[in-house]
Amino acid sequence: MRNENVKVVIWGFGAMGSGMAKMLASKTGVEIVGVCDRHEARVGKDIYEILGVDRGDRPSVIVNPNIEEVLTEKCADICLCATDSFTAKAFPRLKFVLEKKINVISTAEEMSYPQSQNPELAAELDKIAKENGVSILGTGINPGLIMDLLVVILTGCMTDVTHIEAKRVNSLSPFGPAVMEEQGVGITVDEFNAGVADGSLAGHVGFAESIRMIGDAIGWDVEKYETQMKPIVTNVDRKSPYGFAAAGNVAGVNMTGQGFVNGEVKIDMIHPQQIEPEMEGTFTGDYVTIKGTPEVNMSIRPEVEGGLGTIAMCVNMIPQVINADPGLKTMLDLPVPRAIMGDMRKMIK
Repeated sequence: MRNENVKVVIWGFGAMGSGMAKMLASKTGVEIVGVCDRHEARVGKDIYEILGVDRGDRPSVIVNPNIEEVLTEKCADICLCATDSFTAKAFPRLKFVLEKKINVISTAEEMSYPQSQNPELAAELDKIAKENGVSILGTGINPGLIMDLLVVILTGCMTDVTHIEAKRVNSLSPFGPAVMEEQGVGITVDEFNAGVADGSLAGHVGFAESIRMIGDAIGWDVEKYETQMKPIVTNVDRKSPYGFAAAGNVAGVNMTGQGFVNGEVKIDMIHPQQIEPEMEGTFTGDYVTIKGTPEVNMSIRPEVEGGLGTIAMCVNMIPQVINADPGLKTMLDLPVPRAIMGDMRKMIK
């Protein structure tokens, strides 16, 4: 077992980044050595004060808006980057971290399988990581686990697969402002439809990545994918920590997607997500139906909570990323995620 604690820097201290910090503060053998965030309400404050966590004998960690001061070469074992959803937008930040010879875990949904839509950037990240002797992974609850890795694992008991359906009915309530904006929470139906038409409304980000990950894992050559978005309109006022939808406006989005193999839909994705779904009788859950031999039907009710699930996935994958050979990794490349209930140092090779 290594003697030194695993050192972590967090870039982005919103709902996800601060949640990761809170989880890390409860673990043994790991310490947060820096936090970068530009939000005026957080800059200059001690993270333990923000989190409402007793600092104990841990050194103070002050939120710094200047990443150049937070991240210096080899100052940490890993950086948890909780800032973006898209590979192209996240790329400059990820490149900066890798060139400081620090491993990275990104919450950017497209980074879960960036070779799907951004093969050139994926190749560049792989090259930069290898040149600097570090690894990079994109992960979260979904994409990252529920609608892709878990599906792939469930096919392991099958002799033949003919069709896959992954369905996640979930609550957006734990997520921050960026996700609210991407899902159109709070806007009118007309604004939603306009956002879909001009491409400014992202909806769920990750179907392309999940579909390609599943296809590549089991040997299906996915020639194309399609996605659809429809508004979920609320009949009552709904309020979450970071979102609000008045009656008659959009509380979330119903996303569907398909992966085509030899001209046939082989992978179906169904993903309605909204704030406070129970207020109108929608109950959450995760469902995987795999046709083939033998048929597999999995049901988790209620859903695996998205906010905590993403936080946990990123923290729990820290040892696997540190231990990995240098380069760009996906959840298919690394040992399966597992909770860290002991000393994290024991999990480092």
